[in-house]
Amino acid sequence: MDPYSDQNRKNSNPLDKKAKDEEAALPDHSAETSSTEQQAVPEKLKPEPQPEEPRMPPPEEPKDEKADADPALIEHLTDLRKQLIKSVVVFFIFFIAVFSTINLWFPYVTRGYTLIVLSPLEVISFYTTISAAMAFGLSVPFVCHFLWQFVKPGLTQKEGRFLSLYSPAILLLFVGGLAFGYYVVNPLSYNFLVKLGKMNFDVMITAKEYARFLLMTTMPIGLLFELPIVALFLSAIGILTSETMKKVRKWSYVTLGVVSALITPPDFLSQLIILIPMIALYEASIFIVMKTEKRLVPDADAS
Repeated sequence: MDPYSDQNRKNSNPLDKKAKDEEAALPDHSAETSSTEQQAVPEKLKPEPQPEEPRMPPPEEPKDEKADADPALIEHLTDLRKQLIKSVVVFFIFFIAVFSTINLWFPYVTRGYTLIVLSPLEVISFYTTISAAMAFGLSVPFVCHFLWQFVKPGLTQKEGRFLSLYSPAILLLFVGGLAFGYYVVNPLSYNFLVKLGKMNFDVMITAKEYARFLLMTTMPIGLLFELPIVALFLSAIGILTSETMKKVRKWSYVTLGVVSALITPPDFLSQLIILIPMIALYEASIFIVMKTEKRLVPDADAS
């Protein structure tokens, strides 16, 4: 007997074969059922999506400020530093030279006046003050030259031509103001005040106060003598005219009187001595500005 006969018989049954074909033809709903069941799950039971953690930006590299700076500005500041260093060096050279030769020029400064000192340190203070003032006066031409070298590239053609033409006049007027203060204002004011004090007091002048008085009657006057140059410069750049100076003449005299009272010793004689040349310089400024305007008119018509 064939042991596989029953199995062969079962497989060869036509009914079973037909049933299998029908099952294969039916659609498979298992995937749909599982999908439906998955959709039927309540949304509350679904895990909530976790928010993404913000990403930190990468650290910025430190910027090099020197690299970002304007090369022209750096060059400008470097040039300014060089000129200032040269000015300071020149000042100290003159200061050392003046201080080391103090016994030679000291009688010319004190004019033979009897001065007293109240402490040993006051001697050094007096010598230092006078030496610094004289060193500053001697170094002014060099300092002006260094400043001119610095500002020259940034000036317009008109401003550069003006300063180059009138630089000698600026120096001469400053020296003239110092000389006027030293030879005229200082001795007259000093003798007047001392004689006024001797009427009721025993006058003793300390070296410190004399140095202060000497500087007060020289340095400011040297600056005031630059008035014509200032007027010419303002006229050259179109800010001031001779007609304007004539219209404000009275107010200008009042202003000069106030300025002379502020920078000079508090006595009427010193203020009057300074006010008279200031008025003369103002009138000279009007005349110079007027001549300059007349000279520029033909040049403008020709162009």
